[in-house]
Amino acid sequence: MIHHDSRPTGNCFPLTRRTVLRGLGVSMALPWFESLPAWGADAQATQPSNEPPLRFACLFAGNGFYENQWWARGAGEAMQLGKVLQPLTPWRQKLTFVRGLYNPEALKGNIHSSQTGNLLTGAPVAAGGKIRSGTSIDQLLAQRLGRQTKLPSLVLGCEKSISSVHKNYSMLYSSHISWSSPTTPTPLEVYPALAFDRLFKANGEATGDASVLDSVLTQAKRIRSRISNLDRHKLDEYLASVRSVEQRIDRAGQEGQLQGWRPTLQKPDRDRPADGIPQDIDQHMRLMCDILVLAFQTDTTRFCTLKLNNDHSSLRFPNLGISHIIHHMLSHQESENWLKVNQYFVSHVAYVAKRLNEIQEGERTLLDNSVILFCSSMLTGGGHDASQLPVVLLGQAGGQLKSGRTLDYLDQPNRKMSSLFLSLAEKFGVPLDHFGDSDQKLAEI
Repeated sequence: MIHHDSRPTGNCFPLTRRTVLRGLGVSMALPWFESLPAWGADAQATQPSNEPPLRFACLFAGNGFYENQWWARGAGEAMQLGKVLQPLTPWRQKLTFVRGLYNPEALKGNIHSSQTGNLLTGAPVAAGGKIRSGTSIDQLLAQRLGRQTKLPSLVLGCEKSISSVHKNYSMLYSSHISWSSPTTPTPLEVYPALAFDRLFKANGEATGDASVLDSVLTQAKRIRSRISNLDRHKLDEYLASVRSVEQRIDRAGQEGQLQGWRPTLQKPDRDRPADGIPQDIDQHMRLMCDILVLAFQTDTTRFCTLKLNNDHSSLRFPNLGISHIIHHMLSHQESENWLKVNQYFVSHVAYVAKRLNEIQEGERTLLDNSVILFCSSMLTGGGHDASQLPVVLLGQAGGQLKSGRTLDYLDQPNRKMSSLFLSLAEKFGVPLDHFGDSDQKLAEI
């Protein structure tokens, strides 16, 4: 039986964009369909009822980048990108390169944790091992608008949280960019299987190895007969994506050697935990990127952060032939290996952009209907330089954000990251008098 957010059930109830598939403890939101009417909160949203919703995601890479190769010049198809950003070349027309923004509060500690803890909050962070920052922009938007979806937000990571203290600042700051309140970093999900379960399983009810997709196929077939041909194609693509991710999660970690060191055995001498972290970092990052796309594609949530690694990261990259040095130490030398790792991180952002751009939503794509922020807490790791931050935006906020541009605020009086967040919040229909340390929107955004 098909259940709806408005409680009534049964085949006679009209389908809407709020329809959810349920079965055997599984809950799956539908993709955005043109042929289904809006309902409830959707009809009162800031967008017209026939418009897809807006999404916001922040992808984060710790320890900065190869400074001399982080740049963009020109506009549109003629835009030139530095070597770090070259994987984003196909998306130049949907990209906004932003130079010169910074967080004034981040300059006080001049250490990884003090610069990361307020990246999305613009608030001062407490020293002395205490935990205090501010509510981050993703969580503020989720708190205002998250009631419209199954999950208010999704907070993902590819490296476990660090709980020690480094130079008088808690390393929790290095591990979290999303904050539900000034004293509460939002729990970070690093297990792909559990992140997948959050999207599709209802309140932890589903157990065992049963396929999420198999649990709702009957309901999906009923819906398929009641939507347009274009939406049927979209539904088929969506179900295929769910199946693909399920299968890859099942395979994750079953082959390959442990990341960053050579084990004494050719293969583990014990069974892999069912809900473990993939041993291959490339597989881990790609799975998390796909889960982000699925979350947006199904409208399970509209707000997501994905930390590809921590600031002060200990990741190694045997997949790139770089297993002798951890990411943090690599960031202190502008070498070819550092550039290779930078491009590797950017390639995941390009992958997300490609996937989102392949999903059509009305006259635009899912990428057009999103704002994807890619950033780090410092420009370069060598000197912990946070005097300006690396910032790239992808997407057009449903046509509200002009892309294919390079914007330079380095010599402007207002160049705070919080000003950017004020501008973005307004595009989501959440006007704010102030956010973090700013009460002015960012010009040209």
